[in-house]
Amino acid sequence: MHVEQLTSLLKAWGVDYKRYQHPPLDTCDEADALQLQRSGTRLKNLFLKDNYGRRHFLLLTTPEKRVDLKLLSKQMSIARLGFASERRLLKYLKVKPGCVSLLALINDEQQQVELLLDNDIVDSEYFQCHPLINTETYVLSHHNIDKFLANTGHTVKSVLVPEINESKG
Repeated sequence: MHVEQLTSLLKAWGVDYKRYQHPPLDTCDEADALQLQRSGTRLKNLFLKDNYGRRHFLLLTTPEKRVDLKLLSKQMSIARLGFASERRLLKYLKVKPGCVSLLALINDEQQQVELLLDNDIVDSEYFQCHPLINTETYVLSHHNIDKFLANTGHTVKSVLVPEINESKG
């Protein structure tokens, strides 16, 4: 799916958003370097898989959080969470690295990717999301994200995302 198709579906579903255009942003650090001013909560989007590659997850958290995947795996009773490959990213969400956001769930028609939302941002009113490309950011309200997810068939699970403890060691 292309960004034009996504925006058409968002319109058809009554999902409103604010649109920002910018240079390509592959990482949160690149956005920081440009000092972009955009409304909404900034997100780090991590595409993960279990040890067996049977379950896939899109974890939304804060950009500065260094996620302890070992502890998160234990907490969720999942066999060793790790980063999924670019090949898996293309297979399940059909986007390139740097373009991942919850809007990519539009491409997960079989609902094979589980959406995890960090408790630290669960109460945010607005979220920043790339619309399948990393040269634009859409800001959607929580209400509009709920409408989007209802139309894609995805549900969101809130999780307490543990951070790497730097003092271990």
